[in-house]
Amino acid sequence: MSHRQADIAIVGGGIGGLALALHLHARGVPCHVFEAVGEVRELGVGITLLPHAMRELAALGLASAMEAVGIENYESAFFNRHGQFIYSELRGRHAGYDLPEVSLHRGKLHKILFDAAVERLGADHVHTGHRFDRLVQTDDDVTLTFKDPQGSELPPVRSRAVIACDGVNSAVRRVFYPDEQMAFNGINTWRGVTRFAPILTGKTYMRIGAIETGKMVIYPIIDQVDSEGHQLVNWVAELQVEGIKQNDWNRAGRVQDVLKIFKDWKFDWLDVPKLIAEAESILEYPMVDKDPVDQWTFGRVTFLGDAAHPMYPRGSNGSAQALIDARTLADELAQGDADPLPALHRYEAVRRPVTAKVVQTNRTTPPDFINIVVDERTGGQPFRHIDDVISQEELRKISDDYKKIAGFSLEALKPAA
Repeated sequence: MSHRQADIAIVGGGIGGLALALHLHARGVPCHVFEAVGEVRELGVGITLLPHAMRELAALGLASAMEAVGIENYESAFFNRHGQFIYSELRGRHAGYDLPEVSLHRGKLHKILFDAAVERLGADHVHTGHRFDRLVQTDDDVTLTFKDPQGSELPPVRSRAVIACDGVNSAVRRVFYPDEQMAFNGINTWRGVTRFAPILTGKTYMRIGAIETGKMVIYPIIDQVDSEGHQLVNWVAELQVEGIKQNDWNRAGRVQDVLKIFKDWKFDWLDVPKLIAEAESILEYPMVDKDPVDQWTFGRVTFLGDAAHPMYPRGSNGSAQALIDARTLADELAQGDADPLPALHRYEAVRRPVTAKVVQTNRTTPPDFINIVVDERTGGQPFRHIDDVISQEELRKISDDYKKIAGFSLEALKPAA
């Protein structure tokens, strides 16, 4: 069986892998993308692109395409489980950033990246229906073996560097960490999308409640989905339960399981049970990440995005960190080394410590730490006024501290003068 050549082989055509391919192409570095699914379709639910993610997409010339299919967030707002207002702040351009914060359908984001990769690199460099099976390394190259959707072996691919971009359940990473388990702390999650009348400004990203007694994250992803002015609203429900086992990945969720947690959440500004009951679809999955590891690069193979640093899907940060990984690695690979090996190590030295800190912060002091603090101070009871519980300055500091660690503080994203 003859070998195919791919100087840089990218395993996985998700957000990180496609962004890497586009960056490499822009820098004149040839690469090939190998994606497991046979056909890329618009799957998934909502995703929010923070200004540092939009900065990366702008560098690829794709920011305006994202804006065109999503909703530009005006504000982020926090409430307790009684629907009482805690804190809000302006977001994106409204907060003085050069770039917006955009919420959109994850499938639309992926399709824009995929179509751009096919158009720019050429269809002969973007291979679908290639599921990673195994690899063999020598000092000089890596031979990859893939299988097609029917399970038949495809002609092997020989490459000088392999970048694993195959997500949280990375098959490439498993070669090097065969016994690794997901880190699960008993947080169950349901995600749904519902056609719904605009809530608050119609451009508000909402966090309500805290995970011990039930938490909802709600934001719109598509405007004007019908003649009645409804939006497609994305919602995520989270609950931490002692002693539960980790459930299967992305299984269909049951409305009644979610409704029983939030049945009393009827506020004068939002009927949460109605939002849940009218969902077009619900997925149930565990809130998992992995403990940061002290090595990503093994010979000529390195990891990127969720394959490198799976993190809790909180704070809209997984996609942003994958996009930053992609640009960082592309810059290193474009340095002109005769061998790509040193570039892999330079990339890891820059990105591994930063992302490890984000993983830990998403566990301990995520963006909804604001809600957790208020819940602790009130014992989960209603308050007369939020100022009796905590000052707005203290709440702003919690929010700003997260932005600094995650890399999207206003100072970090100010263009150099």
